[in-house]
Amino acid sequence: MNAGVISKVLVIDDSNTIRRSAEIFLKQAGHQVVLAEDGFDALSKLSDYQPDLVFCDILMPRLDGYQTCAIIKRNPLFAGVPVIMLSSKDGLFDKARGRMVGSQDYLTKPFTKDQLLQAVQQHRRAG
Repeated sequence: MNAGVISKVLVIDDSNTIRRSAEIFLKQAGHQVVLAEDGFDALSKLSDYQPDLVFCDILMPRLDGYQTCAIIKRNPLFAGVPVIMLSSKDGLFDKARGRMVGSQDYLTKPFTKDQLLQAVQQHRRAG
């Protein structure tokens, strides 16, 4: 396995468009991609797929991104997995709140392919 290559990325977003574009960008860069529509969907896939990195939308029905991130971080198996929040708002409050629940970074939507892949490079799990 090539050092520094993320094998599995979980993308959690209730927008089909965002999920599809993230999937295309990440697959083109050689990553495996798992998609989830919301927090509950993501939590059920987390243990099956054991991703190396998670992109998580903030505004989702049922379980929002902050709650989803907090649950991921409370699980000892996944506490070390970097979580990057996705939001259409570029607000300081959102960034601070994301950090409080354990997210590593924040990406504003819509993101470009370069922004997405740069975030992956920056936060790949050292392993």
